[in-house]
Amino acid sequence: MSTVSPERLLLPGSAGQIEVLIESPAAPPRAVALCCHPHPLFGGTMTNKVIHTVARAFVASGAAAIRFNFRGVGASQGVHDGGAGETDDVISLIEWARGRWPSLPLWLGGFSFGAWVALRAQSIVHPDRLVTVAPPVGRWDFSSIEPPQCPWLVIQGTKDELVDAAAVERWVGSLESRSPSRPTLCLLPEADHFFHARLHDVRDAVTKFIDEPSQARSE
Repeated sequence: MSTVSPERLLLPGSAGQIEVLIESPAAPPRAVALCCHPHPLFGGTMTNKVIHTVARAFVASGAAAIRFNFRGVGASQGVHDGGAGETDDVISLIEWARGRWPSLPLWLGGFSFGAWVALRAQSIVHPDRLVTVAPPVGRWDFSSIEPPQCPWLVIQGTKDELVDAAAVERWVGSLESRSPSRPTLCLLPEADHFFHARLHDVRDAVTKFIDEPSQARSE
């Protein structure tokens, strides 16, 4: 995979500057992808290996991938806001990205807490693809999450010690009848929450989902 040098920026958000890292393919990108990291109060940052794996899979599939630190993490200003402010961060960054790449489809991804934030934001920003890894069903309030209207991948380890895989299966199943795009659920046998020794499986699942012709919309 040929890429250009990463771009580091500080962009405005509602709580102050947001630290951003952009990785792009050498060829003109076919999409722009925003990637949301796990919980800030438990060590989650944009350098987390799982969300880094998702971002690199996006880049390998031709997207300019944006990773960032939620408010209060790294050089991002502000303090943790329990999800509401973090959702605002996502919306602000997507508005900026759409200004920079106005003609490109939007892909949105998140891991754990970041998956929950991405799901909160998707009904507002309307991504063309959505990837959620270990969405923390049962740990955060999913009652107000609207069914995604785009092709959507859920990756879940069956031995996740923090997120109940069976609860994730039930939740995804409950949305199937209300979502115009049937969710794609990828269960990784024996994988734990952080996908130790299984990051290649996460990468492969994202790549297959993105590059599957049946997932294409108006791109």
